[in-house]
Amino acid sequence: MSEKITKTESEWRKNLTEEQFQICRKKGTEQAFSGKLWDCHDRGTYHCVCCDTPLFSSITKFESGTGWPSFYQPLIAENVATEQDTLFFMRRTEVLCSKCDSHLGHVFEDGPEPTGLRYCINSASLVMHKEKSS
Repeated sequence: MSEKITKTESEWRKNLTEEQFQICRKKGTEQAFSGKLWDCHDRGTYHCVCCDTPLFSSITKFESGTGWPSFYQPLIAENVATEQDTLFFMRRTEVLCSKCDSHLGHVFEDGPEPTGLRYCINSASLVMHKEKSS
């Protein structure tokens, strides 16, 4: 992975919508079934909205019934970081972009095979790059 991206709060605010800023930089969560990508069935890759790092593939996206885009594994493991989240007295594993430390969502151990993982990601944290038709 190349060098980490660091910006001031005001620099991030210039490049993100208020919703994106609250979710990505302040560790917020969008309401279930409200994001534009939870029901997206297009083929392509999902990138970090803050730094455009490729994070997930549509091939590993699945219907979890939760109202957030869900994936069973990252596109490139090194592009996604995790850390323990104990906010609100819950014990969860937070998912972050490795390049810019953007909050993406959380990962749970109730996903499908082959990994058994469910990366539950906020739509506002992602930008979808559609696969080009041939």
